[in-house]
Amino acid sequence: MQSKVTRSIILALMSLVIAGLLIPGALAADTATQSANQSSNVSIDDLMAKNPDALLIYAGAGLKKAVQEIGSSFTNETGIPVVYNFQGSGALLTQMDITRKGDVLIAGGSDAFQKAEDKGLVGEPQYLAYHVPIVTVQKGNPKNITSIEDFANSGLKIGLGDVKATAIGLTGDNLFKDLGIADDVEKNVVVRTSTINELVSAMNAGSIDASLLTLDQINDKTMDTIPVKNVNDYVLVVSEGTTTFSKQPENAQKFVDYTASDAGKAVFKKFGFPIYGDEEYKDVKP
Repeated sequence: MQSKVTRSIILALMSLVIAGLLIPGALAADTATQSANQSSNVSIDDLMAKNPDALLIYAGAGLKKAVQEIGSSFTNETGIPVVYNFQGSGALLTQMDITRKGDVLIAGGSDAFQKAEDKGLVGEPQYLAYHVPIVTVQKGNPKNITSIEDFANSGLKIGLGDVKATAIGLTGDNLFKDLGIADDVEKNVVVRTSTINELVSAMNAGSIDASLLTLDQINDKTMDTIPVKNVNDYVLVVSEGTTTFSKQPENAQKFVDYTASDAGKAVFKKFGFPIYGDEEYKDVKP
């Protein structure tokens, strides 16, 4: 009887997490000096109740450092406070669809933004930067991996993003299918994560041999990298726009315009993102 009750509680909590009503460690407030709710379970309702005048920014987890720095600068210059919800793209869209709260979406890929647009959650996109896939291996490459095709070799411990939850997970799935190695790679997958940040942590900890990350996530101290062939076929375009249900549409548009400005894009460049329009990726279409 007790085990049934325990399972029921766990299932209820999982439902709340998925719905965005209870989000572990994902929400943060930033009014240039304030940062909170990073380590406890909080809800969107609770966060907005504490920051009723703030813009709520939904952003991909891999964009966290850049978006927080841009948000701080935006608040300093405009006096408009912002709070954040950082998650994988799948979780963000689910939360937006259910809660119908928030003001801006910054997605790690244009495919995810298009899904939000198709659902009527956001307006027209602006494009900011590129998420460029790259193979990462442990420092010194002890497994002698020479290309992404080697992910199919037996005996490797591969970590990948969840296909439904992360843009990089879906990108990897498409790449492996195009190479005809999807089934063999899957046999080596020991973890699939709901955010790219968790993959970085796994690589840093040495718990996986290799992963597919993006240029902006590389830690030179713990990882070596191998380029992906024909990478422009798989580059993601970081996209942003205001939500259709924002209660502060003018301020939301100010944030979007600020993020897309030269100053905003410079922050993305600082954190390792090629800026949208970069000559090297001119053939990449959103």
